[in-house]
Amino acid sequence: MTSQPFVAMNQIDKSFNGVPVLKKVTLEVEKGEIHALLGENGAGKSTLMNILGGVHQPDSGQIFIEGKQVTMANPHISQTHGISFIHQELNMVGDLKVYENMFLGSEIRNKAGFLNVEEMCRQTREILAELGVFLNPKEYVRNLATSYKQLIEISKALLHKSQLIIMDEPTTSLAEHEVGRLFELMRNLKKSGVSIIYISHKLKEIQAVCDRYTVLRDGQLVKTDNMQSGNLEEITKLMVGKAISQERFVHEHEFGEMALEVERLSSPGLFQDIDFTVRKGQIVGFTGLAGDGRTELFESLFGYRKKYTGTIKVKGKVMKITHPRTALQAGMGYVPKDRKENAIIKDLSVVHNMSLSSMGNFERWGFIQDKRELEKFSSYKKALNIKVANPRITIDKLSGGNQQKVIIAKWLEADTDILIFDNPTQGIDVGAKQEIYQEILELAKLGKAIIILSSEAPEVLRICHVINVMYHGEITARFMGDETNEEEIMHYATGAKREGEHIG
Repeated sequence: MTSQPFVAMNQIDKSFNGVPVLKKVTLEVEKGEIHALLGENGAGKSTLMNILGGVHQPDSGQIFIEGKQVTMANPHISQTHGISFIHQELNMVGDLKVYENMFLGSEIRNKAGFLNVEEMCRQTREILAELGVFLNPKEYVRNLATSYKQLIEISKALLHKSQLIIMDEPTTSLAEHEVGRLFELMRNLKKSGVSIIYISHKLKEIQAVCDRYTVLRDGQLVKTDNMQSGNLEEITKLMVGKAISQERFVHEHEFGEMALEVERLSSPGLFQDIDFTVRKGQIVGFTGLAGDGRTELFESLFGYRKKYTGTIKVKGKVMKITHPRTALQAGMGYVPKDRKENAIIKDLSVVHNMSLSSMGNFERWGFIQDKRELEKFSSYKKALNIKVANPRITIDKLSGGNQQKVIIAKWLEADTDILIFDNPTQGIDVGAKQEIYQEILELAKLGKAIIILSSEAPEVLRICHVINVMYHGEITARFMGDETNEEEIMHYATGAKREGEHIG
């Protein structure tokens, strides 16, 4: 370690719309150090790194690079200071080739001013080979698996001779052997003097590769220490803090017949040996951290993914679901976590987004009965408190919470008995969250079987009868909703297992 850190962020404050997100946060990263930045969702990690990366500007505080104060006015300036940010949401352009993504904004030209494609391809092959990746540089990125896109992002940072690389959940989409290769690369970078800020919820990975850690909670610095000084139990407590009692919305009631049974469901590299049941009127939660496999599990159940083994029973009948249409016919509905990409059609009206999965309900002699469609939407608008003056406007004009309510209306209109909600309140304000919770509870009272996938432990604690905790594609614990707490969930979600795993 050197006496002067490579990066020092001092007393950083940041608010959005008057709401404090960072409060006097200080972070120092030494040259040639792998530094873990830890905290729960919403702790302020991404905001702090976006300030270092030039995406956001701090309200107050200073940033120093090797002792010299700098202003990160934009991402380009941050890059000129040797900082690369590999975001969890990968910044790849699918319609460009691998080498074009690698050199985007810094293209190599020959003496005549034309693009030197062969040289860019040569350098791309060379840097990818360092990661053990052998791709055709002229392959379109849209054709690649997510794991390859992640490795290309890392290679791009290496290509630009970065002195500090910020890695936000870099192992989320990597297979186990790729994770090992990444760690080996990180250690080699450390030997050559490159610093790494490593953001992850996977504490065993942090313990394996990081020198020091900093914990943020509620936008404030909790602790910075050497990794050897703390164990996983202590770090988990620092991340969660003392348990704050929150009212449980859900209450026990009589459940109906079995709606869904899953036995030994597996898909290589995604999830393995998954068993669970859901009854009518029951709300079953699945939680964990990025890369736990829950989204892939339920995408398979809904027919988005076809390569799986195991048994799925819907209302007692064994089914092989290989297409969303089959899932819909079986009475299943799916509200995906990425509304903009997978749930809404932004160029369609609000009312048409509502009727999209049940057009037959409004069709007569080959024509859509516009009046009937509007009347039905009006009933959902009242029941779900959808805030929209004109349902004919495009759905992208609505807030995230109101878009989510329209998606719920879509599946209600399709008369589904099993509803899967993937991060149902992601990006939604507090008021809309409460309304969606209440609507989910009402659906359960009506006898709908509800499955909640959520990255937020407090959310499943408040609204689920049963909570399944996942880590690396496995269910590591199962609790009744009122018999656990946030700290215990975090413990199992990070893979920091104790003796006597809790699979109820």
